[in-house]
Amino acid sequence: MNTNIHVGYDPEQSIAYDVCKYSIVKHSSNNDISIYPINGDTIKGYDRPNDPLASTPFTYARFYVPLINDYKGFSIFCDGDFLFLEDIQKLIDQFNPQYAVQVVKHDYKPENTLKMNDKVQSFYPRKNWSSLILWNNEHPKNKVLDFNLLNSSSGSFLHRFQWLDDSDIGEISYDWNWLVGWYNKTPERFPKALHFTEGGPWLVNGIKPDSEYDSVWCKYRDSFQYK
Repeated sequence: MNTNIHVGYDPEQSIAYDVCKYSIVKHSSNNDISIYPINGDTIKGYDRPNDPLASTPFTYARFYVPLINDYKGFSIFCDGDFLFLEDIQKLIDQFNPQYAVQVVKHDYKPENTLKMNDKVQSFYPRKNWSSLILWNNEHPKNKVLDFNLLNSSSGSFLHRFQWLDDSDIGEISYDWNWLVGWYNKTPERFPKALHFTEGGPWLVNGIKPDSEYDSVWCKYRDSFQYK
C-alpha cells in the first residue's frame, strides 16, 4: 500500500523541507511512498483564523491529514525541520491499526522563550507529540476530524489530541523524533531521525542552538544541492 508522507512546509524555510524530503528518499527502501508539502495553503477548505501564537504555516495543517486522505490508509506527518538518518520503512513497519495515532511521547520542557526566527516558544502539555504523527486515517475516532471541527477547534484541543482517549494514542521510540539539544546519544540509543525543534543551521540569523548535528544537516544539504 502506498504511504503518503506529509512534511510541514514553510516558504521562508524551504531548504529545510527540501533537505528533509531528500533525506527520506535517500534512505528509503520503499518506492511506494509519496511525499507532499503541507501547510494551510495546500489544503482546499482550510479556513482557520490567524493565530499569532502559531510558529509555522503548518501548525494546524497536520491535523487535516486523515481528511485530505479521505480517511483511507495510513499516513505520516512530520515537521519540516526533520532529518531522517534511517530507512523510513522501519517507521512504517511500526503502524498498528489498534491506535488512531502513534507518536513519541516526549516530556519536553524547553528553557528558551524563543525559537527559530525569533518565534515565541509556546509551552503546553504534550509539547512536540504532534511533530511526528503516524496517522491511522481509517480509525473511527479520526473521522470526527472534518472541516467544521478542524477549522474551529483550539490549538490546545488539537495538539493535545483531545478528540481521543489516551488508549487511542500509541507510542513510538524517541529515536524517530530525536529532539536536538534535548536527548543524549548512548551506545544503545541514537537518532534515526533528527528534529531541530528550536532551529537548525539554515537559520543563519535566527534563534538556534549550536549542536553536534549541525554538520550532519549541512552534509545532507550539500549532497541535495550538488547531487
